[in-house]
Amino acid sequence: MAFIQSFRRGNRASVRLQPTQVECHYSVGKSGGKVLLQLDTFGSKERENPGKQSQTLQLDEDGARVLIQLLRSEFKIDS
Repeated sequence: MAFIQSFRRGNRASVRLQPTQVECHYSVGKSGGKVLLQLDTFGSKERENPGKQSQTLQLDEDGARVLIQLLRSEFKIDS
């Protein structure tokens, strides 16, 4: 599990589509007075334990705002 505290652009020359596809569930809740968005991914059908929770990422409101700006910028999405 990880709370994302900041974003920084990487310097990879290329990004490729990952061959493994998984399901992602999201939850919203409060912790320590902060509203958190939690994203949980689950093991693929090919995994030893398919459907088992695999990774968790959390964002607070500040992180969500930064991510929204990144998505708008990188995907040329108008607000």
